[in-house]
Amino acid sequence: MDQAGQHLAQLNIGRLVAPVDDPRVAAFMDALDLVNGIGKRSAGFVWMMEGSGAPGTGNTENCIAGDPRFVANLTVWEDAAALENFVWNTVHRQFYARRADWFEVMGDQHFVMWHIPVGHRPSLDEGLARLADLRRDGPSERAFGWAWLETAQAWRDQRCAGAEG
Repeated sequence: MDQAGQHLAQLNIGRLVAPVDDPRVAAFMDALDLVNGIGKRSAGFVWMMEGSGAPGTGNTENCIAGDPRFVANLTVWEDAAALENFVWNTVHRQFYARRADWFEVMGDQHFVMWHIPVGHRPSLDEGLARLADLRRDGPSERAFGWAWLETAQAWRDQRCAGAEG
């Protein structure tokens, strides 16, 4: 459910198939600035967790559990429609389609969304706690995936076309 007066936070984690300087993930690393830049210029974008700011590093310095191959993307959007538009209607979609080239298949849920007060900037620890809630308790107001959002449609269309939701 979308909630008036709040923004939408999302955390997506993944484990690269190789270190960030390995040729196997070079195309992904080379595209980070482009894809993140499009996100930041997208209608409804509010905020993104940043790494060092060095070109081509994205958020890869914000690793999880000390594992530099675990990377996180944490963003805030005005609403689900804005996030959905970025994910499915920009160049991001092409990179999403190639995720198996760069990321290990994760056995656990690796994507979570939750509503936050306008102006709040979630931490990586907050996002990981929400992801743990989703894994443990399933979807709720506290932590959810696309299916929880009644207004989200593009992910349903993509899922029917073979993409994961």
